[in-house]
Amino acid sequence: MSRSPSPPEYFVDRSLGRHRVPAALRTAGWILRTHYEVFGDRDEDVPDVEWLELCSREALVVLTADRRLRYRPEEIAAIRRHRVKAFVLVGGSLQAAEQVRRFERNRDRIAAACSEPGPFVYLVHAERIVRVFPR
Repeated sequence: MSRSPSPPEYFVDRSLGRHRVPAALRTAGWILRTHYEVFGDRDEDVPDVEWLELCSREALVVLTADRRLRYRPEEIAAIRRHRVKAFVLVGGSLQAAEQVRRFERNRDRIAAACSEPGPFVYLVHAERIVRVFPR
């Protein structure tokens, strides 16, 4: 008898805020840690490469709204080196409720993608996810 894989645990980057988005995702049943919960008062000073390495070490899947993450050479190198799995919310200046709706609408697609080995970066759109790294 095979067991279904346990759901992934997520790391909510500071770009998604400290309260509304994480609280709503938790209410919907997502297992997560926030950037602030992990780093506390250092929250705003932690370089991306540091939290990306932590996500790899702790087997956390990244949820972020930082679209530039996939363009910065140091961050891309860290994603590749640490085999990070990341999902980047796209769509401009979305309110917290819409950010949560987009993650929720794509929840099954995100979970399915997480069954694959990293590294990867997916863009999270209103009704779909699109793999953009590696190509």
